[in-house]
Amino acid sequence: MRLFSTLALGLILMGANPALAEDWAAKAGKHSVEIEDFEFDTGETLPSITMSYYTLGTPQRDEEGYITNAVMLLHGTGGSGTSLLRPMFGDELFGPGQPLDLAETYIISPDNLGHGDSSKPSDGMRLDFPRYDYDDMVRAQYRMLTEDAGVESLDMIIGTSMGCMHSFVWGHTYPGFVERFVPLACNAIEIAGRNRMFRQMIIEGFQNDPDYDDGHYEDASELETGQKIYADVLILAGSNPYRLQAEAPTREAAIEAFHTAQGSLKARAVDPNDTIYQFDASRTYNPAPHLSEIEVPVLWINSADDFINPPGLGDPEALAEKMPNARFVLIPASEDTRGHGTHTAAAIWKDELTAFLEERAD
Repeated sequence: MRLFSTLALGLILMGANPALAEDWAAKAGKHSVEIEDFEFDTGETLPSITMSYYTLGTPQRDEEGYITNAVMLLHGTGGSGTSLLRPMFGDELFGPGQPLDLAETYIISPDNLGHGDSSKPSDGMRLDFPRYDYDDMVRAQYRMLTEDAGVESLDMIIGTSMGCMHSFVWGHTYPGFVERFVPLACNAIEIAGRNRMFRQMIIEGFQNDPDYDDGHYEDASELETGQKIYADVLILAGSNPYRLQAEAPTREAAIEAFHTAQGSLKARAVDPNDTIYQFDASRTYNPAPHLSEIEVPVLWINSADDFINPPGLGDPEALAEKMPNARFVLIPASEDTRGHGTHTAAAIWKDELTAFLEERAD
């Protein structure tokens, strides 16, 4: 069903469908590092955490041996390092002559803390795992790069959704480390209002499920109420209303498409504790007071049909003006955009990226 395909692509909102990432993920090298004595902002520490990451391309080094062509990709909430290695993203960016041509670019795409094969509650600690936040996640990325990947600077960070927000954290936390940023599909203000509310719907949907058992459930799929709420919220938050209206113009068509998409998402049951931590991690995020400290070039792109970051919310144009070298682009809504998931459909914004890279070359 075509409409289901539309929903499925849009619902990668949190990057949660690695099955679509076969081509480029299969070509990527996978790495894992144990980062010792990791301290969280809560004051908790772990003797070590695991960070997994994927690489594509070949690193180029200067006379001192430092890598000069590294670009880090940062996925969204619930995703993994393969989320941005799917054809819809990589086919537009990684090939010969493309903006991130692998003959010239060294791609690093981590499983962020709490995601993929990196350390997370479901590894065994459950709710005893420290309550990480975005600052912790960025610190883990930094230590992964410097302690294992051999990277002392990045040519660019391209971040989507949660990764977009991580870009703004990187900008003021490690000034001078990243030469330019391309944040896609986020805001640079505290996560409040409806954005916080939909996250809380997901969190409480699992916590209030009768089978949650204070985080000690045995089978994630048995939390039917929590999984249903999670699926329903993603359908609402990740879709393009204009395209769905065009493709499901009747009540019957819309209900049929809803049940099809809902069933697909519920079939891919997520771990409730991991998901709660993932959606809670944005609780301390608020880069707005620090934006003026980000002096390197920034290309910030949102789409007008983004449920999570609707046009004008937080006045992103004004926020961009706080950064000396930033430009904000709002992609008009159309049947080609994919709601919040537009960040993954690189063909829609590739021209903006190409122009941004050419400006630096000039």
